Amino acid sequence: MIEEAEVQVSEMELLSSMFPRREEFLVTDPLALAELQLAAASEAAEMPSSKVQFTLNVKPEVPGASMAEFSMVCALPFKYPTVPPEITVRSPLLSRSQQIQLNSDLKTYLMQNCSGEPCMLSAREWVKDHASAYVDRELSSSSVTTSNASQSEDVIFTRLWIYSHHIYNKQKRKNIIEWAKELSLSGFSMPGKPGVVCVEGLQSNCDEFWSRVRRLTWKRILIRHREDVSLEGGGHAEIQKQRKFSTLEEKCFDAHGPRGNHMDLGQLYQFLEQKGCADIFQMYFGVEGH
Repeated sequence: MIEEAEVQVSEMELLSSMFPRREEFLVTDPLALAELQLAAASEAAEMPSSKVQFTLNVKPEVPGASMAEFSMVCALPFKYPTVPPEITVRSPLLSRSQQIQLNSDLKTYLMQNCSGEPCMLSAREWVKDHASAYVDRELSSSSVTTSNASQSEDVIFTRLWIYSHHIYNKQKRKNIIEWAKELSLSGFSMPGKPGVVCVEGLQSNCDEFWSRVRRLTWKRILIRHREDVSLEGGGHAEIQKQRKFSTLEEKCFDAHGPRGNHMDLGQLYQFLEQKGCADIFQMYFGVEGH
């Protein structure tokens, strides 16, 4: 593990120096990176508790789309680079089937070219060179037919856990509640610093909610965790069964601090525990709740 940790740390330093702007390279779990650095520096260090996760944003040339952006959501398994990195490419320009095809081809490329050597830069180059070709690609009629057939059988239920540096603005708070209602999403929104939003419902509705929310102006906002469950048949009853929240409501937990904006995180933990989501607390704050 020490050897892998050293390779991962040096690669993260390289990415950071090559892409200094947050819009290009963003570590989404700084705690995991800190643990990795400790593991690399110490022979006796324990295994990090979670994988290093980060986002690389790539802007390939796409005809007619001046600011086309593809996000590479990346995680480095503990055994990387002996095993390939975990990368999912997303872009509002891609349909679901195009995105699936792009990620499948990227995975094949990684399996063939990334065994034993650091390969994040070559993966980024591959996305930069190839991603735009998927935007206009019409999948062959046979694969379209099968994807339509499978869509009628499998509905995907999604739960998004969103983290924001803070949520104070009254209009944003109103938008969150109204958009969730419009899109039939349940969950909760905790304003203040930090801001926590959870929405759950049909995958397409969750993705639409996220695309609207992220367009607003934020100091920092990201999806901390995503859960996708495939439901065969996907009737209304099946969807309701998956929900952990009945509606979407704003939750304030004994606000304190100079602006009355710091929530009691102990109460948030208890609330999540009641809903069967206690493990999420550690993903948000990097500590066990109590």
